[in-house]
Amino acid sequence: MTETKPGKLPLHWLMLIGFLVGLGGGLFVHLSFGAEAPWVVWLTSNVTGPIGQIFLRLLFMMVIPLLFSALVVGVAEMGDLKSLGRAGIKTLLLTVVVSAIAVVIGLVMVNVFRPGAGVDPILAAQLLETGREGAANIVDKAPESIQLGQFFLELVPSNFFTAAAENQILPVMIFALFFGIGLVMAKSPATDHLQKGIEGVFEVAMKLINLFIKLAPIAIACLMFNLAALFGWDLLVRLAAYVGVAVGAMAIHMFVVYPLVVWLGAGMSPMKFFRGVREPMVVAFSTASSNAALPVSLKAAETQLGLPRKIARFVLTVGATANQNGTALFEGVTVLFLAQFFQIDLTITQQIVVMLVCILGGVGTAGVPAGSLPVVAMILVMVGVPAEGIGLILGVDRFLDMCRTTLNVTGDLVLATVVSRGESDDSVPEGLEEPTAPAV
Repeated sequence: MTETKPGKLPLHWLMLIGFLVGLGGGLFVHLSFGAEAPWVVWLTSNVTGPIGQIFLRLLFMMVIPLLFSALVVGVAEMGDLKSLGRAGIKTLLLTVVVSAIAVVIGLVMVNVFRPGAGVDPILAAQLLETGREGAANIVDKAPESIQLGQFFLELVPSNFFTAAAENQILPVMIFALFFGIGLVMAKSPATDHLQKGIEGVFEVAMKLINLFIKLAPIAIACLMFNLAALFGWDLLVRLAAYVGVAVGAMAIHMFVVYPLVVWLGAGMSPMKFFRGVREPMVVAFSTASSNAALPVSLKAAETQLGLPRKIARFVLTVGATANQNGTALFEGVTVLFLAQFFQIDLTITQQIVVMLVCILGGVGTAGVPAGSLPVVAMILVMVGVPAEGIGLILGVDRFLDMCRTTLNVTGDLVLATVVSRGESDDSVPEGLEEPTAPAV
């Protein structure tokens, strides 16, 4: 959570102001002078365009160290894999299943309502050209097509450093998962020191991302000015449709899927559950940080829901890092929206790949504001959608971040409630009684 000094506006308000200033200025220029005016072309090419692209490059720069360290630490914090028993297995299976349902809901909603369709192809091509240089190193690595057999073969990198250098994000994530498992299995003083070092990498990556995010108000103003000057009102309509579909998909998952999972999986009344988790939901929405809501979630699980203390602490601590239903849904919706916006038809196979990567990407997404943006950029590249298109959604991301974080935190509590059914405080072995919250 970003701290705000007394007397200063919170960052999310500054981002909103930047969004409105850039959008208003761009619309004024579009309506008054047109996108082809020489001075408008010079301004967008030499001032506002480069500023926005520098911000995007700073985000892209942190993708590999952030995801590698987050995944390794997330797996290593689970403790002894053999001792996890029923609680660990149920947590893992439920995380995968519920995240998959979330992504499917998002993909279906985007395919049905098509919020990104209908943009003039010429204008879309112009937008791509203005932002292509800023993400050239990433976009050039995008595969032209994806075949299922080849996809699974390339999951395992023959050389980790080559995969990292070429921004092959999924092989890097697979290596990180195995590396984390290896840390758990080879428990020793040396591996403890190594884990601490990787935690340090994660903390440095998060500190730098928080530093870069402070530049977001200026970058958003520049990006939105460029987009509005080029697309005019059409951009506003597309953004409104995108937000509507994303929030609608999240609402379905929150008020249909979660109640069914709690009722069928835990035998608890959905009304009782939602009454018990009101405080964590409010904190999650206001801070847009799963990690900031973790202490409140722990308290609610023990006092309001009456869950076994050890089970709740284990599941919620792991869930704050690994169980990101809302983030997985958001990533899927965003990728398909931008594909539609740029008239790129994704095949069923490519959409399945998006779903798989979103589920896995949720594990490697930091539980802090805007933590999913680097992951979204890399998923775009994997399926051949221009990564520079992420600039389209930056202005509305804060509100969507608040919504998806609320979904994430509520999902963690749903998970803890289901896993706790039939368990007691004795169900979790020694060594897992007091797990610590993920480092931020």
